[in-house]
Amino acid sequence: MEPINIVKSVYAPLDRKNVDTDQIISKEFLKRIERTGFGQFLFYHWRFDKEGNEVADFVLNKPQYKDAEILIAQDNFGCGSSREHAPWAILDYGFRVVIAPSFADIFHNNCFKNGILPIKLTEAECDELLEQGLQEAQAIEVNLEAQTVTTPSKVYSFNIDPYYKEMLLNGWDEIALTFKYEDAIAAYEAKRVVFE
Repeated sequence: MEPINIVKSVYAPLDRKNVDTDQIISKEFLKRIERTGFGQFLFYHWRFDKEGNEVADFVLNKPQYKDAEILIAQDNFGCGSSREHAPWAILDYGFRVVIAPSFADIFHNNCFKNGILPIKLTEAECDELLEQGLQEAQAIEVNLEAQTVTTPSKVYSFNIDPYYKEMLLNGWDEIALTFKYEDAIAAYEAKRVVFE
């Protein structure tokens, strides 16, 4: 995983509640065995009509939001099935940060495991950001070390579990985290008695 600390980007305002994993990445696109290549199918049935043409008024199809690395949504983001393909699609599309008032637990944990920073702000704070972002595209700065989201006019603070913060700052997944203890593991293995 790539380390993440400061992300400065225009944000995409997705003013929808209860965005489930099937809306994030629909089941017909789950045939790949790699973790890559899913971004093109992110929010597919919202981004494209039945003929495959872009839906002009969907936020990600608007030119001012196309390069956004930060996604802001409403309550209960990532609900539904536990498919890990949902964060894979979000990351592959280019988002490094997702901000919402609440997340489904499994999706929330899968974000951390795949190098995405999920930030919980209050509903009022998300409403404020969504309203501003829908009026005019603007860049904000997310600082993981400081645990802040900074807009041109305001600074928001967020909480994060220190374990996940360390993992994201260092770009560690759970396997990489075990290598932190490689010397202790080797010492244990050297002392271990093997019975034949």
